[in-house]
Parts: sequence; structure tokens; C-alpha cells
Amino acid sequence: MPAPAIKICGISTAPTLDAVIAARVDYTGLVFFPASPRNVTMTQAATLAARNDGRTRLVGLFVDADDATIAAAMQAARLDVLQLHGKETPERAARLRAQFGVPVWKALSVASAADIAASERYAGAVDLLLFDAKAPKGAAMPGGLGLVFDWSLLAAYRGATAWGLAGGLSPENVADAVTRTGAGLVDVSSGVESAPGVKDEGRIAAFCRAARAG
Repeated sequence: MPAPAIKICGISTAPTLDAVIAARVDYTGLVFFPASPRNVTMTQAATLAARNDGRTRLVGLFVDADDATIAAAMQAARLDVLQLHGKETPERAARLRAQFGVPVWKALSVASAADIAASERYAGAVDLLLFDAKAPKGAAMPGGLGLVFDWSLLAAYRGATAWGLAGGLSPENVADAVTRTGAGLVDVSSGVESAPGVKDEGRIAAFCRAARAG
């Protein structure tokens, strides 16, 4: 089984971006969501994009953002991918893909087999589905909470859309996750942090080693 693509989400500083580049990560996630401790301003995003200089593909994470916010982020960071982490419909996702001309990923919250089945709504509208753990009721953020869902639920997925795995991944469990699910992409945020929003360079490197060993 080929090693999965790796996305480190919530990068906000030059040293952690450098760690991501050194670890040969495929995708770097920039969070454009003010409620998140990982949020970046447009100025920060532009600075990080210039430093990245195409060495990783930049993914902008949005939660029910309006067109103007997404357009500003696209201009600032020259994003390669839009990741939708809110209640965006398939129609909204398809419109954004056509409007901005880049791949669109849709994060979906998973707690049951019905949540996996519901992903079929996005067939043809998005380029990748990102299966994430469902946030507790009333949580301020839809992801980045370090929660793991039952990976065996993915055995029921029969869709044609490519998919990736998120939710509570860490250097300690990612190899097992890859072995058990066959995920084509793994996405981590809180699992490589020393505190909310504070990335740990050693854990970034350890996560990448473990993901590729899985």
C-alpha cells in the first residue's frame, strides 16, 4: 500500500512552516476562521505563502465563509486547495470550485454509518472528502479538537470520491490508522501541538515518519 499524502493543518509561524517543509509534507493548512487558535490573518497568510514558495501545496480552511473572505485568502496566499469545514452544501462547494478554479475538499463530521452514507451527496461536487470526528454539541470549532471516531465505519464507504482521514490523529496512532483504513491522505492539527495552536516541530517530524511507516 502506498504511503498516504500528509497534511499538517493550522500552520501559523515561519519556524513551523519550515518544519513542515523539512518533513516533506504534501499539504500545509492555513486556517481562516477567527474562532480558531490557529487562525491566520491575510497578512500572515501572504508571508507564509511567500516563504513556502510552492514547496508544499497550500490548503485554505474555511467555515461557512463568504465569497469575499475566500477571494481575499486566495489573493493573499495563492491557495492550491479550498477546504470547507462548515455546513456548506454540495451546490456551494461546486460553485466555489468553478469560481476559483482550484480543487475543493469537504470535511464531514462522522459519528455513525449514516454520516458516511451521507457523503454521497457530494459526489461530483468536490475533489476529496475529509472524514473527521464529530465535534461535541456546542463546541466553538468544528474540528481540531483531538477527537477520534470509529475508523471501522469507513469500511462502509463505497463512493468514487477520493477521501482522507482526520480527527485525533497523532504520531502515536497514525501508523495504525493508515493500516486499518487505507486512507489516501492523513490530516493532523492538534495531534502535533504542545498547546492549542502551538505546533511542535518534533511532533511534526514524528508524525510524518509514522504516517509513511504505516
